[in-house]
Amino acid sequence: MRRNFRTALVVSVGLMLMGCAGTAPPQPPTLNLPKPPGDLRAVRKGEHVELTWTIPTETTDRRGIRTVGVTEICRGGEARLTECGKPVGNAAAERVSAPAKSSKPSQKKETESYMDTLPNSALSENPKAFVMYAVEPLNENNRGAGLSNQVQVLTIRTPDPPRDFSARVTAQGVVLSWTPTSGAGSADVHYSDRIYRQQLGSAQATVVGSVPVTGQSAATLTDGNIEWEKTYEYWAETVTVIAEPGRPEVEVAGDDTAKLKVFANDVFPPAAPTGLQAGFSGPGQQPFVDLIWAPVAAVDLDGYNVYRREEGVGWTKLNAEPVRVPAYRDTNVVAGSTYFYSVSAVDVRGNESARSEETSERVP
Repeated sequence: MRRNFRTALVVSVGLMLMGCAGTAPPQPPTLNLPKPPGDLRAVRKGEHVELTWTIPTETTDRRGIRTVGVTEICRGGEARLTECGKPVGNAAAERVSAPAKSSKPSQKKETESYMDTLPNSALSENPKAFVMYAVEPLNENNRGAGLSNQVQVLTIRTPDPPRDFSARVTAQGVVLSWTPTSGAGSADVHYSDRIYRQQLGSAQATVVGSVPVTGQSAATLTDGNIEWEKTYEYWAETVTVIAEPGRPEVEVAGDDTAKLKVFANDVFPPAAPTGLQAGFSGPGQQPFVDLIWAPVAAVDLDGYNVYRREEGVGWTKLNAEPVRVPAYRDTNVVAGSTYFYSVSAVDVRGNESARSEETSERVP
């Protein structure tokens, strides 16, 4: 009886040991503190500062997290923030896309942004004045692990956007006109009015050009890099350029003007041809009159129209389709007649130039 008891005891202990061998070691408790971002970026435009950072996907002990609580926005005038203090704003809580796992945090990187407005008291005429920004993501219990990387934003006051911004379409392109709102600046600070263009329906904006502000009362810029029959939006901003000796230039963009919608309707004909000459040839062959003229330089040129008249008779166009080269042979001539010729240029949209000066040739 005692032997059976010992056998049962050994089997029971063995089973317990086998069960223990398959159990994972206990994990230490976690505070679930989101890892502070290390890629905070700041872009200032006028009085507004846009902050962007990557939403944490793991805790400080490298465990995955499902939800990040609110993120505190920190701003201060110190050279370096030691704590957030009273936040200037909060970004909403975010749910991380991938499910949390204790050993495999999400690999998908999603970003968050926050737009802060600098108070008037923070703005300065001093080109060296600045504020520091940082963010601190909290867990669901409103606890955080500290500040993100910190970024510096200059607080120099920016001018109002240019006034009276207008646009008109000409044969050379879209002519933009405006009145600068800033002065010429100083040795360390100067200003430039920058013009942007965006084709309607496109997300890509293009810098048309910049015009330094020198104290002038009016400014213009012609955008010749357009496509005809397209619709564009134009706007302008004044850029404050800080150029301290021995340091790279720093730009602070001001607010935008209202956008102008412009339809680039090409109703502008090419220039009239010049240098028209006529010459008769006939002996020993069918008589004809050859015409030549100087080519017209136009990127949208489609060709030329050739016109002829006789004494006491009106003009007739000789060609059914545009003539592609600056030359034409008129074979429909009769001996004893004098013919008068003139040519015009036409573009791909059918805009026709004025006619050239006429020339004449007599067929013997």
